[in-house]
Amino acid sequence: MRGFREYLTQQQFTEIHTPKIGARGAEGGANIFKLDYFHRPAVLAQSPQFYKQMMVGVFDRVFETGPVFRAEKHNTKRHLNEYTSLDFEMGYIDNYVDIMAMETGFLQYTMALLQKEYAEELRILNVTLPETEKIPMVRFDKAKELVSEKYNRKIRNPFDLEPEEENLIGRYFKEEYGADFVFVTHYPSKKRPFYAMDDPADPRFTLSFDLLFRGLEITTGGQRIHDYQMLREKIAARGMTEEGMDMYLDTFKYGMPKHGGLGIGLERLTMKLVGEENVRETTLFPRDLSRLEP
Repeated sequence: MRGFREYLTQQQFTEIHTPKIGARGAEGGANIFKLDYFHRPAVLAQSPQFYKQMMVGVFDRVFETGPVFRAEKHNTKRHLNEYTSLDFEMGYIDNYVDIMAMETGFLQYTMALLQKEYAEELRILNVTLPETEKIPMVRFDKAKELVSEKYNRKIRNPFDLEPEEENLIGRYFKEEYGADFVFVTHYPSKKRPFYAMDDPADPRFTLSFDLLFRGLEITTGGQRIHDYQMLREKIAARGMTEEGMDMYLDTFKYGMPKHGGLGIGLERLTMKLVGEENVRETTLFPRDLSRLEP
């Protein structure tokens, strides 16, 4: 978190703090914690997405570190119901590659910081820092084909990556390129939120990406729709309602720059960095399906 904050501050980002109680979820879907807010329905924030996009129109570049809440009924080694998200959003980009370049810079800065100021902790924990000099990128559909061919694994879901596929993609790029990280780009549109920018060359895919670290997804990001009319059309095409999104949409009505951003799961990144098997080991007070204390 220190590396994230220091690096982005150097890159002229402004740190913001957004509400964790809201009227509706930013990511959609059913994984929302609902609560009563003075006799009005409210939800816990799945992400600061709407707020950080709105703030691009004010500060150009913003970041936030804070909790996010997902009511996912997963009892796995990789899921928490409350985790810390490292988020940033930046305007005046050329395309989604600028977002990946900024994350690469953060990772390079942070690994150098760890090497310089936390060498003793790394030694005690027997941590080998990952290679960050150059992070390869591969299209979603191509990644599926590569691991299917090399590891003789049938492609079962053409629209998403299964955990085993993520692991095999990580293994493939480690074996073929010596890479610890790999960007998987152009995720299918139907698996991305409405605000994700579709690829003009093929609207079935988006100008978005995940970053896999040693076979685990730790980041989701990409270019956003910045055009007001295009955003409304995408909402309508999804069969969604604009109710509760008036202020968010108003931001775009008066003009927004091309922008994009991402969210990094702090606990997952830490888990893979220190070689833990369970994400619960990399948060002080885990919140999962059965745990509310301490």
